[in-house]
Amino acid sequence: MNTARHTAHAEYFDPPRSSPDLDVRDLETRTRLMRIVTRLIAVSDLGSREIARRAGLPMQKISDLLSGRLEHLTVDELRLVYHSIESQLSPP
Repeated sequence: MNTARHTAHAEYFDPPRSSPDLDVRDLETRTRLMRIVTRLIAVSDLGSREIARRAGLPMQKISDLLSGRLEHLTVDELRLVYHSIESQLSPP
């Protein structure tokens, strides 16, 4: 069997490397996290600078978050912000 012919047709059956479903799932996850984090920021006593310091992120990332610029933040960065605020809000 000719492997060149076999691999040429494989691209029709294999999903693309950058699957749109993965992008949608990532966006949904980031959106959900952004909503949770912005609510936590609203009820916390922490300022944006303190949140950025605790999360280890630049202040611009927190500004982007509060401005709704979701495309500037990754899921990992949103989780860092979430955990840095949640630890402040949890009872001792």
